[in-house]
Amino acid sequence: MNVVLLGAPGAGKGTQATALTKLLGVVHVASGDLFRRALSKNTELGLLAKSYMDKGELVPDEVTIEMVLERIREPDCAAGVLFDGFPRTLSQAEALDDRLAVEGKAIDKAVYIEVSEEALVKRLSGRWICRDCQTPYHAESSPPRVSGRCDVCGGELYQRADDREETVRERLKVFFSQTLPIVDYYERQGKLLRVDGNQGIDEVSAAIRSQLQVESA
Repeated sequence: MNVVLLGAPGAGKGTQATALTKLLGVVHVASGDLFRRALSKNTELGLLAKSYMDKGELVPDEVTIEMVLERIREPDCAAGVLFDGFPRTLSQAEALDDRLAVEGKAIDKAVYIEVSEEALVKRLSGRWICRDCQTPYHAESSPPRVSGRCDVCGGELYQRADDREETVRERLKVFFSQTLPIVDYYERQGKLLRVDGNQGIDEVSAAIRSQLQVESA
C-alpha cells in the first residue's frame, strides 16, 4: 500500500507516521529526514534545502522531488511507502503519480490530519529545548519546573528559530496557500481520508486505522 500523510506543521504527522509504518509494513519516507541526511553529508541539495527551511519556506519542487525519487528507487520501497511531508505542492503530487505510474503503481490513499490554525500556532510556538541535553518542553502541555531551565540537567532552554511565533505563522501561511490544493487533488481522485487532528494521539491513530480499514497489531 502506498499512502500519503498530509497535515500542517504541528499536526502530528511524524507521530502517526511511525505507528502507521509498522502497522502497514511499509517504508517511511519523510522529506524532512531526507533533507537532514543530505545536509549532514554537506551535499549541495542539503545546504540549499536548509536555506529555505530556516526561513519557514517550502523547499523548491525540483530539490524535493529529486531527493524523494532517489529514495523510492531503493529496493526496500518495493512493498509500499508511507509518504510524510511529501508531496506539498500540486506539481510534486503530479510528479509522484507519474513516477509511480511508470512502475505500474499508484497512491492508494491520502490521509489528511486536520488541525485548526490557532491550535497549530500554540503547539509549535510553545516548544522549547534544553541547550545541553536536548530534552523537549512545551510552555503549556509540559513546562519545566523552573522557567527557562531544564528539569533533567539544569541547562538553559531555548527556542528554535522555526518555532518562534512569527516564523510559525509564516510556515502555516505557506502550507495553507500552497499545500491545501493537494487535499483537493486527492479528493478529486476519490483517495482522500479526513481525520480530526484536534483529538489526542491515540484517538487520531484509531481514526486513521478506521479510515484505512486496518486493525492494530
